[in-house]
Amino acid sequence: MSKEFTLTILPGDGIGHEAMAEVQKVITWLEEKRGFNFTLHEDDIGGAAYDRYGMPLADETLEKCQKSDAVIMGSVGGPQWDNVDYNKRPEAGLLRLRKEMGLFANLRPAIVFDALVEASTLKPEIVKGLDILIVRELTGGVYFGQPRGIEDLGDGQRRGVNTQVYETYEIERVARVAFDLARKRNNKVTSCEKANVMESGKLWREDVAALHSKEASDVELEHMYADNCAMQLLRNPAQFDVIVTDNLFGDILSDEAAMLTGSLGMLPSASLGETGKPGLYEPVHGSAPDIAGQGKANPLATILSFAMALRYSLNCGDEATEIEKAVQAVLNGGTRTPDIMADGCNEVSTSAMGDALIQGLNQSKAIAA
Repeated sequence: MSKEFTLTILPGDGIGHEAMAEVQKVITWLEEKRGFNFTLHEDDIGGAAYDRYGMPLADETLEKCQKSDAVIMGSVGGPQWDNVDYNKRPEAGLLRLRKEMGLFANLRPAIVFDALVEASTLKPEIVKGLDILIVRELTGGVYFGQPRGIEDLGDGQRRGVNTQVYETYEIERVARVAFDLARKRNNKVTSCEKANVMESGKLWREDVAALHSKEASDVELEHMYADNCAMQLLRNPAQFDVIVTDNLFGDILSDEAAMLTGSLGMLPSASLGETGKPGLYEPVHGSAPDIAGQGKANPLATILSFAMALRYSLNCGDEATEIEKAVQAVLNGGTRTPDIMADGCNEVSTSAMGDALIQGLNQSKAIAA
């Protein structure tokens, strides 16, 4: 199997460059030890792109992404761009990238590593061994629906409008991703909406049920109102395997699930489109401008995002598992960045955490290419 791939690297803003430097170490290790050959294209997105190009995502950057096998991104945003026009803010670049690349399914794993179980705000017996995957529809719903905007009604009154809208094909394609992923896990999908008060939610429930009956009756399916799901994630998160939901509820529920793990600094994500098209891989945490340049950032979420790229876009699942196991070994050995520091552990810098991971990979038992 060929191991030649083209990657576009978008470090973004804040701590993005620091974390991405540690991904580069893993890329180099794969080339030296596992026979990979990566062609890398690095460019800007977000605030850095606004400063360089006058827009948060340049057309030429988008073209590079679309021609790559996968895109590895840091995070975007920072206070220096707070007063930029809405359509040129750093986040607008990310939204455009997702839309133009057709990335309709966002995968957000919420995994509690054994070594970090005490970091969760919930009791260890509630979260130990937790492994949930949230599949969020990413290019439709209220974030993109029209009409939208703020209008002046006069007499000091204004009206803000956003439109929640979905079509059957949008619901089916993201549900199909959820069913396919569930088959490789514990074979259960929980579909979340607000069918009791929203027509779009009623359509969502009906279309997911119809697809399940037609294509995925081998997978267990349950329907749950999104507000109940939010409660159940705190009450009994182990009941979930794969959760599929719309753009708005997915945004909220995935952040809630992330905090069950104890640290955003550990959580990766993937955004996928049609089979054969490049995916986008990025850490869940933000750009953390308050610690940028201080060597305090945790690079593991970005490294685990790269591992997801290996699994979902490059079809290199063995190497992805190898990286994930090395992360687990490093944590078990007590190596910590400040965000996950605990008594009796060794606090290290961003770069030192990357070095520790490479050491863990060098100790792995996988057969070199």
